[in-house]
Amino acid sequence: MASALGRRLVACLLNISEARQRGLVEKVAQAAITDDHGIRRKGTTVLNIFSDYDYNRSVITIVASIELITLAAALIERVLGTSAFFFGWADVPIRRGLAQRRKEIGWSRKVLNIAAIQPDIGPQPTRQYGLTGVGASPYVMNCNVTIDTQDLVLGRGVAAAIRESSPGGIQGVQVMALPHEGAIEIACNVESVLEGPPSDLAADMEPWPAFNIGGQNFYHAPASLITARVTELAGRHGVATKGTALVGFTPLECKGLAEMALSQDIGEFWKMLHSVRM
Repeated sequence: MASALGRRLVACLLNISEARQRGLVEKVAQAAITDDHGIRRKGTTVLNIFSDYDYNRSVITIVASIELITLAAALIERVLGTSAFFFGWADVPIRRGLAQRRKEIGWSRKVLNIAAIQPDIGPQPTRQYGLTGVGASPYVMNCNVTIDTQDLVLGRGVAAAIRESSPGGIQGVQVMALPHEGAIEIACNVESVLEGPPSDLAADMEPWPAFNIGGQNFYHAPASLITARVTELAGRHGVATKGTALVGFTPLECKGLAEMALSQDIGEFWKMLHSVRM
């Protein structure tokens, strides 16, 4: 995404399976902004760290100038034993999406045969180090809507109805229903699309935000639309929503904060945030 700094930026939403040891999570974040000798790496910042104790998962939002797009590979190299698969624009030349790659790997199976997985880079995966997904695409927003029920079947029905691949689904939305803190979370990856918003968009709905990459306009479904659809679908079964949360930022928010952090050379920007999303 082009920025006011006169350079293109890349954002990495690094997901790690750790949330209960804050010091360890921050150590991973520090690895993104320092070199092997602990020297501050110019042109890169960590905007946000979100940790979910229930899932034991953290999302670290890293932004750098496009010249540092090899940052993800550098992180893997520094943790010996880690292997990875590629998706999106990093999956040359096929460009398979994250949902497809996860399905191929068997990501959601109750019992994962890790010995059968063939990584794109690195050694054979082990349970100690797991498998890291590395991809590149127009910005992907994470939007989660919580419904006030523990009925996972109902939640999966709501998720299926808004999924992009379903008739009447929302463009760019990949979604799962997951138990979370005594309720059901409709967890959405909101991908940016080239086609633009649907032509039959209601006049009272929020416009689809847009941004430009290399002269092409990309759009993404707003969180308000996803919330409205989930509220409608759950309401048909007498179930209310408890709230909507973003893990990190919208594309334009990420761009604005990144420009601020990089122009002031602030690496640990997450420590300056007065409020953490979600």
